[in-house]
Order: sequence, then C-alpha cells, then structure tokens
Amino acid sequence: MTTSQTTSVSEASGQTDVYERLAAHLDNLPAGYPATESGVELRILKRLFTPEEAEIAQGLIMMPEPGSVIAGRLGKDEADLAPKLESMSRRGLIFRSSKGGQNYYMAAQFVVGIWEYHLNDLSEDLIRDVNEYLPHLMQKSWAAMETKQLRVIPVGESLTSEATVMPYEEAEKIIRSQSKIVVADCICRKEHQMMGKGCGKPLEVCLSFGGGAYYYEENGLGRSISQDEALALLEKGHEAGLVLQPTNAQKPVSICMCCGCCCQVLKNLKQMDSPARMIGTSFFAEVDADNCAACEACVDRCQMDAITVDDVAVIDLDRCIGCGLCVSACEFDALSMQRKEESEQFIPPKHIVDTYMNMARERGKL
Repeated sequence: MTTSQTTSVSEASGQTDVYERLAAHLDNLPAGYPATESGVELRILKRLFTPEEAEIAQGLIMMPEPGSVIAGRLGKDEADLAPKLESMSRRGLIFRSSKGGQNYYMAAQFVVGIWEYHLNDLSEDLIRDVNEYLPHLMQKSWAAMETKQLRVIPVGESLTSEATVMPYEEAEKIIRSQSKIVVADCICRKEHQMMGKGCGKPLEVCLSFGGGAYYYEENGLGRSISQDEALALLEKGHEAGLVLQPTNAQKPVSICMCCGCCCQVLKNLKQMDSPARMIGTSFFAEVDADNCAACEACVDRCQMDAITVDDVAVIDLDRCIGCGLCVSACEFDALSMQRKEESEQFIPPKHIVDTYMNMARERGKL
C-alpha cells in the first residue's frame, strides 16, 4: 500500500470514528440514538454533518450555553467557533436561543429535534434512511422509557361540559396561554408526500411555542400566527381526523396534529400490541350499546385500529389512546370520553426540562 493510500484509509477511519462518537453522544441525550447492525444511524449523520461539525456537536449539552463556554470545553478559539455554531444552528444541527442580545447554543436530540429541523431540505435518500431507522429508535428508546416526549389529549369536541379536564389537557387553553406561536408543515406528511405516499391531510398544522417558535421562525421553518389563527388550524385538524399530540409537559412547547398513516410516532405505535400503554393519556372511549347504529364512522376515524363493529362498536382499551376522534364522529351519541381511574391518571411533568430529566434517568444517563 502506498503512502497516499495509507493516508486515505487513515482519514476515512478517522471520519468514521467521529460519526461513531457523535452517535454515542446523541445516544447519551434523553431521547437516545441507539446503534443498529446496519449502521444506518451513521449514514444519516454523514448526510447531515461534516466531520468538523460532528466534532463540534459533541461539545454541546442539553442546556443553552454561550459560545465561549462551548469553545472552552472543545479547546477551540471562540472567535473561530462562533460562526460555525451559528451556521450549525441555522442548518438544524443544534438548537439556538437568545437572551439580552447574546446567542446561546445547546445540543439537539435527533427526534424530536434534528430530524424535524430539516423540514426544508429533505432529500429522498435522507427520507429512506430515516424511515429505516425510526422503527428501531421507537423500539429501543421510546418503548423502553416510561416518560415519552409526546402525549395525547382529546379533541375539544369530544369532551362534555361536565367532564373534569385539566388546562394542560385542553388544546384550546394551551393555545390561549401562548404569547408566541409559529406554525410549520408536518415533516411526516411532507416526507411521505415527497415519496409519493401522501395522505392528502392538511400539511401546515404543527404548532411551536416560546423559544422553539422563535427558532422555527428565524430558521425559515414556519410562520408566526395569532391565537385565533392557531385555533382555526385546530378545527381544521379536527375535521381532517388528526390526533393532538402536545409535548409531554404541563407547559408544552409544541402541539403536533398527527395522522396514523404518516406520523412516525403513531405509525410505529400502531404496530405495537398495546399502544395505550405506550403513550401518555388520561382518557378512553366508551360505547353506549343502546345508541350505537353500527355505522362504522368511528372505525374510519380511529388511528390505532382500536374499534371493531359487529352488532355494536367495541373498543379495545389496550389500543385506545384517548384522542376522542371517534366520539366527535358519532352522530348517534353512542360514544363518549371517559377519564381513567385515579390510579391510572396521566399527569405530565410540569416543564420540558423535567420531562428530559425523567427520560435521562430512566435510560440510566443520569
């Protein structure tokens, strides 16, 4: 082997090592990034990060820090690192926030995070790799943790005035409490559409709040809207039969409106035997057999295949995730949302930081 060949092999090996280290770094974050036998997780990172960016990303943690702190940790010159951090944050590789005119940077998880931040620069190759990888991520990380990143709340139209509902369980109240709202396209439906598998349901329905909303707006991923506009989108999503999935916190940073055919979370949950045990929810649907006309409208609306109809509709409570779409579709008042027993009530963490701390603890990363 010649000297040049040896150098090329050495460089290639070094580049592989930096992506393996980045993958391990991402796997140490709360949501995880588990390795596969095929190495598709490394292929994804090579599509997104240059070797230098992969090295820099390993120096960020899940807390916002100024560039000076990150430069010190990496042993780099702050003036040289600053534009690289800014570029990486603009390209959706790390998260950026600002306070008092200064930018702060923190690590972004792969999901929810890096993948979603590439809404505007998807490629067919990246989509194929991510679709190969996400079922593995769901099985190895999501299913293994008690605390999930997302939860499910019922659509407002499915709740009666007598129902006891907490503010964090009502999408309308969540939206009314926000001062900054940005709407973006659903990356799941967008990538399915790009691959010729779109479902035709509304695209621009994903809502971000607070710091995440500013990041989405500044990165050109979405547009700022009012509370009333957000509520109108909520109704549009309900009409299309979309499941409401806010961040798993009492003060959520986003609400996704999801379909069971495209949403990577719901699509993979649907493959499990007991989806109800894999998602945070405090409600379930119940049938009044005397009123049921066996019309099957509820079957068409259910995203989890939780309803079967013979003489009357029957709910599989292991599959029902409490979204309420079947209730609002029933013209005969045969379905209602019921709150689970007190011992089974789902109370989300107060803040997203608590959510991530719980996830990290459950994965043995704290």
